[in-house]
Amino acid sequence: MPGPPPELVRQLYRTPPDRFVALRDEAVAEARRAGDARTAREIARLRRPTVAAWLVNLLALERPELVADLGRLAESLRSAQRELRGAKLRELSAQRRAVVGALVAEVRKLAAEVDGAPAAGKLPLGEVETTLNAALADPEVAGQVRTGRLLRAASYAGFGEVPRPQLRLVTGGADEETEPPSRPRGADRSALRAEQAERAARAERARRRRALEKELARARTDQDRAEAELAGAAAAERDGAAALDAIEAELAELERRRAVAEQNLSRAKLARRAAERTVTAARRRTGEVEAAAEALDAEEGDAGADDGTAD
Repeated sequence: MPGPPPELVRQLYRTPPDRFVALRDEAVAEARRAGDARTAREIARLRRPTVAAWLVNLLALERPELVADLGRLAESLRSAQRELRGAKLRELSAQRRAVVGALVAEVRKLAAEVDGAPAAGKLPLGEVETTLNAALADPEVAGQVRTGRLLRAASYAGFGEVPRPQLRLVTGGADEETEPPSRPRGADRSALRAEQAERAARAERARRRRALEKELARARTDQDRAEAELAGAAAAERDGAAALDAIEAELAELERRRAVAEQNLSRAKLARRAAERTVTAARRRTGEVEAAAEALDAEEGDAGADDGTAD
């Protein structure tokens, strides 16, 4: 039986959760007006996701190729763990942290482009990160992520396939209790007490294991976040060093140009002083020549006067 129109479903699960119900109810009303009661009922069954699930859905719907890469990485991790390839597993684990960090950054970018999305500081990116890690650990969670219709975030208390009991999907409900075996008939009291003590010890170990697994999941999340922050800080440091190198290169060029300008200024000063000396000498010579010319003129005047007297 066909479900709701796929494009409508994609549009709904792209929509921020606080607008989901209004958009869904509008689509239900439109289907009813069109006389399609069955489609209206199917649309009405669609449930609103949490904000964290919406962010994961946004990634799956807008960047399906990245989610597919996540699935291939998960398969490589499971294969390395099954074959107990320690070096390869460590390499893939480092790759897992880098990939998840990049996907969280992509989620933040996608959310910023959606009208009406929560503010960046209010995005539950930690839940997104744990959900992506859960998708890496469990194919079932990965399948839900790929659909783009996840309703709530998921997390795993642990990572890997071996041993399987450590891979319990955390859904927010209480852990299922295993019904204790019935009391064996004919067992003596000491054996019964020993059996009860062993059961209690196993239960305590299981409780401690669950607590440690949850703590480990939180520690890994904190580690991944810290490594992402370290990568960002290292990139900022590299950018700052490059900017400083560029400024120092500019300063070196300015110092070189300053030295050239100072040399040119010194040569100009020397040339000016030489020119001043030349001008002074020329003026002195001019004065001497002018004085000689005036003396000659005076002599000629005196000689002319003497000639007139003689006549």
